Amino acid sequence: MSAQFPVLGFIQAAYFAVAVVFILGLKAMSSPVTARRGVVWAGYAMIAATLVTFAWPGMQNFGLMALAIALGTVVAWVSGKKVAMTDMPQMVAIYNGMGGGAAAAIAALEFARGEVHGGVATTLAVCGALIGSVAFSGSCVAFAKLQGIMKKAWRLPAQNAANVLLALAAVALGYLIVAADSPAPEHVLGFFALALALGVVLTVPIGGADMPVVISLLNAFTGLAVGMEGYVLGNPALIVAGIVVGASGTLLTQLMAKAMNRPISNVIFTPISGAASGGEAVEGEQKEVGAMDAAAVMRYASKVIIVPGYGMAVAGAQHKVWEMTELLEEAGVEVSFAIHPVAGRMPGHMNVLLAEAGVPYDKIFDLEEINGDFPQADVALVIGANDVVNPSARTDKSSPIFGMPILNADLAQNVIVVKRGKGTGYSGIENALFYKDNTRLLYGSAQQAIGEVIQHVKALSV
Repeated sequence: MSAQFPVLGFIQAAYFAVAVVFILGLKAMSSPVTARRGVVWAGYAMIAATLVTFAWPGMQNFGLMALAIALGTVVAWVSGKKVAMTDMPQMVAIYNGMGGGAAAAIAALEFARGEVHGGVATTLAVCGALIGSVAFSGSCVAFAKLQGIMKKAWRLPAQNAANVLLALAAVALGYLIVAADSPAPEHVLGFFALALALGVVLTVPIGGADMPVVISLLNAFTGLAVGMEGYVLGNPALIVAGIVVGASGTLLTQLMAKAMNRPISNVIFTPISGAASGGEAVEGEQKEVGAMDAAAVMRYASKVIIVPGYGMAVAGAQHKVWEMTELLEEAGVEVSFAIHPVAGRMPGHMNVLLAEAGVPYDKIFDLEEINGDFPQADVALVIGANDVVNPSARTDKSSPIFGMPILNADLAQNVIVVKRGKGTGYSGIENALFYKDNTRLLYGSAQQAIGEVIQHVKALSV
């Protein structure tokens, strides 16, 4: 026994160092300039924590552990290499769900082994299992929606009542598990079935407009579940990692909900689905522009602000957009990018795509930094964005997005919107910007439309 203390002391010291690196890595991720460094630091710290755990006194099943790590590494490496940047949101969603599922599986194993008996440990095991199960099944639904497997939002006739009843039933069975010296198998199975069903029922009604907030919220759930199960296992590394992820995910969720001017409870219980309706009727007509005229307006402009959205991601047009930007800058045009906090399908989606295309960080600005520049811009080029530039959010009190801070693209002298068709977008809300006198629509895939603009810009620059 005495020989274990030096080993445990070394492991605890290593866990403490890993926790420090996790926090430093998270801090580095707060800036695009240092984000990659932060990810690398956190990755190495996780490897160190995993290797140190093999030295835990009494640890067994090394073969199974090594096999699980090998399989997970291969799957993650292959999928990470092959996944397209446009598919990154659903990859983040499913990986996040795996974390929640793992936390729930830890609790299930502890219940089956009878390792937790009442008190704080059992309570945290139940809470972690509930939150982790919701994160797992909810993330699976989010993945299915983003991947296009589930093409519409489904809402039960008494949706909120169903949410509450499922939650109460799961909590009741959780209480029975905590109160029992040896929980009955049917209680444990029922508890997990209800928790998984709750995740599905909560997420199914939520449409694309709210998906970035949902992914962030489920990420916070996973972190909290991992931290709780870390306490059950007596593993400080899991506790710290879970708390850091849970806290950062919660803060990010709050910031994104604020960016939409919607409380988190509103996102969950009154989501904007793909069949969203409401708002005043939009008057006027959409006016089309050709690629040649769009190129001329931007080529001879002094200042152009580009607003990317999910349409750019779907078309994989970020490289074309950067090529066009370089041509415009060579002609003396000042070009910058405006990013809304909830643009795309996950937090930071547009930043990731632009970084992949090689757009310098100093050309990318968030809403607060650039909104004041739109009135001085000759052209605002909106590529596949919808709700984040909809002026109804400022003026129409009956609109589902009223009060949401938007990018003031409509205040530019000219607005060019690259749009695949005349539909209302993923959220189903009509966009008043498309009908304004200073707005022209360039129809087509962003890849094809921007490619045509590039050819005309080159011709004008000869």
